[in-house]
Amino acid sequence: MSELLLIDDDQELCELLVRWLTQEGYSVRACHDGQSARDALAQEQPSAVILDVMLPDGSGLELLKQLRSDHPGLPVLMLSARGEPLDRILGLELGADDYLAKPCDPRELTARLRAVLRRSLPSSVPSQLEQGDLCYSPARGVATIGNLEISLTLSEGRILEALIAQPGEPLDKQALAQLALGRKLTLYDRSLDMHVSNLRRKLGPHGDGRPRIVALRSRGYLYAAD
Repeated sequence: MSELLLIDDDQELCELLVRWLTQEGYSVRACHDGQSARDALAQEQPSAVILDVMLPDGSGLELLKQLRSDHPGLPVLMLSARGEPLDRILGLELGADDYLAKPCDPRELTARLRAVLRRSLPSSVPSQLEQGDLCYSPARGVATIGNLEISLTLSEGRILEALIAQPGEPLDKQALAQLALGRKLTLYDRSLDMHVSNLRRKLGPHGDGRPRIVALRSRGYLYAAD
């Protein structure tokens, strides 16, 4: 059974979501502030986290930064009333794997959770992937370039896996989203673009200055081989 940590100061909403998710087969622990969430994470790491942006003792985005530092591969789904595009982009830039605005349909929440959790399962790819000077360990969620180790989020790692599996060949955005995010992109959905942007920033360019990941208008993305 997948164990979820729900972090939201809306206790009534938490009760509703706990009942719904429990009926869907999940074990859910609810916390209503950042400190109790940190305490819960110190005791045991859940299968995934559902995190609200607004918390009574600080910003959920600050907690997300800490989560990404301490648990890079832990799936995190942001659930917040702050559904403006800039808020979504900021959450994704900070490493959230997905973002839903409140109020949301519990069925959509369940579908997004299932997609995130499927991606967190061990992949069937080799224990280490290599492309030029880059090595990636899916099990560790760490990319290595020379002596530099780079921790990747779950979504970033899946994107890198898909791109270096066919270096130099473009991968359509919808196909990449299905492989990396476990779902298709919706209209005006920039989540894939934000994850790719984060990944490009972390990896940096090739030694000769060429970008490692190239965006091709109307064609998607490719990993530029050495």
